Amino acid sequence: MNHLQRLLSVYPQREARALYMLVMEVAFELTPTQVLTGKDKELSLDKQALLQNIIDRLLRKEPVQYVLGQADFCGHTFHVEPGVLIPRPETEGLVSIISQQTPTSCSILDIGTGSGCIAVSLALLGHQVTAFDVSADALRIAKENAQRLQADVDFRQEDILHPISTQQQWDIIVSNPPYICQKEAAQMDRNVLDYEPHLALFVPDTDPLLFYRAIALYALKHLKPKGRLYFEINQGYPNETAHLLTQMGFCQVEVHSDCFEKSRIISAHKK
Repeated sequence: MNHLQRLLSVYPQREARALYMLVMEVAFELTPTQVLTGKDKELSLDKQALLQNIIDRLLRKEPVQYVLGQADFCGHTFHVEPGVLIPRPETEGLVSIISQQTPTSCSILDIGTGSGCIAVSLALLGHQVTAFDVSADALRIAKENAQRLQADVDFRQEDILHPISTQQQWDIIVSNPPYICQKEAAQMDRNVLDYEPHLALFVPDTDPLLFYRAIALYALKHLKPKGRLYFEINQGYPNETAHLLTQMGFCQVEVHSDCFEKSRIISAHKK
């Protein structure tokens, strides 16, 4: 049984073929044409061993982004490993909306930066960006991404549930915080549940808006007058999240659809 056939034993045909072609392109620099002409059968012994390891990991449903060590986001390639969430297309909507609504350079704080994909992408658009994360591993990975992509970002280790006092203020605060309830885990794909960091995924069932409340409180103190707040949100709680922000004193609260037409982004203004 060849490697593609092994993938077909676990993945649907289209997904298996896409995974195999991606592995060939990223790990072995082979084009689809070269694969179709059999160049993947001419790998050296060392490369065959590497391919065997990659296929074994994919058969265990490890995300291909972790296996290959990279993920694309907003036209850039970011290094990822199990200490950070894999950047997703829907999260690009946060960068897109901020870019559309902010034509000139401004100061931005990204809370829960993970791989740094939001912070780095915004810095590369010319903004002055600060990024928080509670995880030292995440900050290490984010700093590596910023350095490799030549983005100037001020990274800081910070627990937003217990923030350190500061007088600094920003024009914009953005966050893609943990928002999946524990009860939703049963419906999640194994490749997410088994491999991506639970610290960055889950909130208690009893308090699904935990991080939105904490970040909004922080934003009331640390946004400049008329500053803006942007969140990626749980599509199951758009109205509840909007109501929370309105209750806390924000205005112009608006829910936006992501690239899959789901209610996934919310924006608000400080009065």
